[in-house]
Amino acid sequence: MSSRNLLEPAFARTRLGSGPGLLLAHGAGSSLAGTYGPVLEGLAARHTVVGIDYPGSGDTPRSTTPLSVDDLADQLVAAADAEGVDRFAVSGYSLGGPVAIRAATRHPERVTALVLTAAFPHRDNRLALASSIQSKIAASGDRELLAEFQLMVALGTQALESMPAEQLQQTLGYVAASTVDGSSEQTDLVGQVDVRDDLAGIKVPTLVISTTDDRLVSSALHRRLAETIPGAQLAEIATGHLPMLERTEEWLQLITDFLGKHNA
Repeated sequence: MSSRNLLEPAFARTRLGSGPGLLLAHGAGSSLAGTYGPVLEGLAARHTVVGIDYPGSGDTPRSTTPLSVDDLADQLVAAADAEGVDRFAVSGYSLGGPVAIRAATRHPERVTALVLTAAFPHRDNRLALASSIQSKIAASGDRELLAEFQLMVALGTQALESMPAEQLQQTLGYVAASTVDGSSEQTDLVGQVDVRDDLAGIKVPTLVISTTDDRLVSSALHRRLAETIPGAQLAEIATGHLPMLERTEEWLQLITDFLGKHNA
């Protein structure tokens, strides 16, 4: 199917740069800026970048109903329509990975390539437990506790343990202040997503970037994507779940090199 001219864009969106189209799908409990901010300028130097903020992130109002991966994927494509971008690669991080995959299967004539970072086809037990805890903390409104939990599970070992106490407290304060209103609903979706049936039908060049010290989304889930999507390439980056903070330039290089090779 295609949502071209069928779906009105309802989410806040960002457009930057010029060149081949590139859509960005952010992670749960984050925003477009929170996920891709450190690499946006680098991506926009080579691409027409279009990204959305999920309900409860950025300027998109919080949803009153449960989120669905289909709706997020269709709204991402609707944003491209609104910006006049006909064909595009899709980069998805964490929850954005299933969103990107679903965009490719629901709009196959539009998508030229996929880049999936720290992504998953479905929850495993660790991710189910972590998403349940995070959602409950977010729903409680305790932003400080949520920040503590997020840093504990999301930062890689080296990045976390190398922080002096003062820097850790400053980082906790920043993360708490950056918490999005829709964190609970977005994290609930993490525990429900299952795109395993989509994977074998993906026909576009795909790069799976595995964050090898990831204690939130295991590298086994990353590898499952790479092993199941036909012809997918696997690249590893020695970070926890936050490559945009831990290895910014390396992450950007992996994305741009792959898209450059596939004219996307």
